[in-house]
Amino acid sequence: MAAAAMEVDGADRPAAKFSFNVLQLIKTAQTQHGLRLGDYKRRYCTARLMRLYKSLNFKHGRGKYVKKEISEATVTDVRYLHVVLYSSERAWSYAMEIKSTTAGANARQQAHLIRRLTKAAKWGDLLNRLCSEKADSRTGLEALAYAEHMRGNLLLERGTDWETALKKFKSARKVYDELGKFGDVENQVMCRQRVEELDSIIKFCMYEMGRSDLKGSDLLGLTTQEGPAFDLLQSKLEAVMAEARTQQAVSMTELEWLGRKFPVKNPKTRVCILKGQELQKELVATASNLTEKKLSVFDKIFIAYQDAKRHIRDDLAVAGTAEDVREELNGLDRAVSSILLQQTIERNLVLVTIAKARWVRAQKGLREEKGEKPAKPEDLVRLFDTLIQNITDLAELVTSGRETSAKIISFAKDLDARRLGFQAGRCYYLSQAYNVAAKFPEAYALTKRAQEHAELAMNIFRQSVVLDEVVLQELKTLAEDCRAQKCLIHARGVMEEQKSHDYVQKGIGSLNLSKDAVKKEEAGYLLDKLDMFESVLGPAGSKEQPRIFQVLPSFQAVPCRPIVLDTALIAIEFPSLEGRLKKEEKATGFLKKWSLFGR
Repeated sequence: MAAAAMEVDGADRPAAKFSFNVLQLIKTAQTQHGLRLGDYKRRYCTARLMRLYKSLNFKHGRGKYVKKEISEATVTDVRYLHVVLYSSERAWSYAMEIKSTTAGANARQQAHLIRRLTKAAKWGDLLNRLCSEKADSRTGLEALAYAEHMRGNLLLERGTDWETALKKFKSARKVYDELGKFGDVENQVMCRQRVEELDSIIKFCMYEMGRSDLKGSDLLGLTTQEGPAFDLLQSKLEAVMAEARTQQAVSMTELEWLGRKFPVKNPKTRVCILKGQELQKELVATASNLTEKKLSVFDKIFIAYQDAKRHIRDDLAVAGTAEDVREELNGLDRAVSSILLQQTIERNLVLVTIAKARWVRAQKGLREEKGEKPAKPEDLVRLFDTLIQNITDLAELVTSGRETSAKIISFAKDLDARRLGFQAGRCYYLSQAYNVAAKFPEAYALTKRAQEHAELAMNIFRQSVVLDEVVLQELKTLAEDCRAQKCLIHARGVMEEQKSHDYVQKGIGSLNLSKDAVKKEEAGYLLDKLDMFESVLGPAGSKEQPRIFQVLPSFQAVPCRPIVLDTALIAIEFPSLEGRLKKEEKATGFLKKWSLFGR
């Protein structure tokens, strides 16, 4: 009776709910297996699914494939929910791989991408349905947000139903916003990041629906964000930005540079210049500590202006002998080349900032990150050499035109001042290289020259029409560093000279050529004192090296071989041996002819 009652109670007891963190699981897997670097590795998902199938003994037949469906009755272990999640991730990563490797519009690849995203959305819906029945409330909410996000990605890529896509993304954002208020700190941070990603996508959806006051050029801030959630959005943003540039290119008729206006008649050249200008605005909006992001934006700027120069050169090739047209195109080419050189200088300055930070860490004894070489002053010297060459090329390009206005003269003076500043930086870090090599006279002279260049550059900048406070402060800091380093190098040089003088004086004063001293020196090693109770390590705290054994044995006197001078040989007359020599018989007749023939 009691046993039957216990069986009934066990049957009525509800099954335990499964629990796992969906967002944390996929984020950790993506970070650890290449997605942090933009490498979509669906092979990891496939291998993970194979391991799950094997551990669950959930195989699809032997020899012949027999598909097994996962339903509520099948889910007896949390790993079945992992199978559904990784199946969705595999389809999504495959779609992202197609998106990242496809160049240009390809109907077949686009259709394949849509099919993969559809499959990912179906797996996400299945995960949501299973978690609502078999998992706890928190896991069910995360699965709901994941399914809504996947369905929104599909609608975003199709671009046909923006209203439904907006609802899906808003639903996912609401769930992640609520989940971010609970749990551990790591989970809260992940939820907040996902909310920020979804906010950008929601803005774009509202722009496409016409519910936002944003313009095409105002979406530039969304392109600065990175992450797996933005990969589908990037291509859409690029299309919108290209359309906005095309519309702006209609109204853009000229490029202003140093007070001069150059007409831009080619629409392709206009689009490239507008793209470069937008990227320059994006560069200004990028935080100063995001150096890698800045370098990637610089690469895009270089590509844009190089394309503009290529279109200008094509126009020059078909311009013929029209002097007015050729002069306008040459001026435009010079202006674009100057802008390109200015951006090159700015990029090299970012590299100088990175190298300076590494050099400061090296001076403090801090280790570099894995895979990075320790900083050397020679690296900064090479960067400043490149900057000096860039500023020289820019000055020659600016002053190479026929017209010389007040702005061009002022700009050329500023370039001369910046060249002096770069020369000061080069001399300073070259002196650091000599300082590391203990060549103190050369280091002192270079530091003094660097201080002179920095002070001269500051005087020129103070007389400039447009005062650049940032550059002036950098030069002031460099002059102060030169002044401090000059004192330190001088002190180290004096100490090293005094140390060498004391060492020589001590060595000469301790010379003793007496026989007793030589014997004492020879008997100073342990092997020579085996019969004596005497320490060869010196007193406690002594800095003298222990004298165990002389690695290179000392020279010992050995007897020389006797020298024999044979002076009697030239006075001896030896007897003649001609009588013992065999006489040669002469051939006659036929034998003589035969011997001649043989020769």
